[in-house]
Amino acid sequence: MKIATWNINSVRLRAATVGRWVSEAKPDVLCLQEIKCRNGEFPTAIFKEMGFKHFHIVGQKGWHGVAIISKRKLEPLEGPPLCARKEARVAAAKIDGIEIHNLYVPAGADVPDPALNPKFAHKLDVLARMKRAYKKRKGDGPLVIVGDLNVAPGEHDVWSHKQLLDVVSHTPVETSGLEAAREAGGFVDLARRHKPDPEKLFTWWSYRSPDWTKNNRGRRLDHIWSSGDLADVSRDYQIHIPCRSWERPSDHVPVTTTFKL
Repeated sequence: MKIATWNINSVRLRAATVGRWVSEAKPDVLCLQEIKCRNGEFPTAIFKEMGFKHFHIVGQKGWHGVAIISKRKLEPLEGPPLCARKEARVAAAKIDGIEIHNLYVPAGADVPDPALNPKFAHKLDVLARMKRAYKKRKGDGPLVIVGDLNVAPGEHDVWSHKQLLDVVSHTPVETSGLEAAREAGGFVDLARRHKPDPEKLFTWWSYRSPDWTKNNRGRRLDHIWSSGDLADVSRDYQIHIPCRSWERPSDHVPVTTTFKL
């Protein structure tokens, strides 16, 4: 089973881009974040043409939104309550006996102080809720966590560890919060299982850079974790970097892993 995660930054705007990539990468399951549409507005017809027959869409008008779409039969599940604001940030489903949670953690805006920045406080609350939810669930069967978690956890997951320590997405309070959630659930970070430190791994490059390739100032914000049993049968991990140079790209690129079931 090949699983992909991609913050697409408006699925209606970039459906054709997704189609181009799907024809090359051929994922079985595609988890999208920031779809920016309500459930009925999702372009299901286009995705059916790509070979996807099963959909679990958790949409929201204008913002956020996540979706799990699959070529294999999909059973929608109730996801963990990670967002106190009831924003569309979690989709969960079971496919071939494997539970998949697709998460979109808040970005947190620009000021890394929860007392001054309610959006950053919200982000930290979501990370704390992740820790509690996955600690409670630990050992309850095979689970894959994917999505835009909006935290670059390690020093080799950013272009400059020292320069980004006080920048939202790489501050110590965020990285420790994300690591606590991963450890609480007993998850394996498949990126580092297959591509250990000190290899630099990035999945996001800012739109603010006029030429993202020139300085390669990226961050690894998009993640695939799995329970230990699935980590042992994961066969690869890929960041599909060329997509960042396609016409009207998302600022994130797709990430995939394949499990031999």
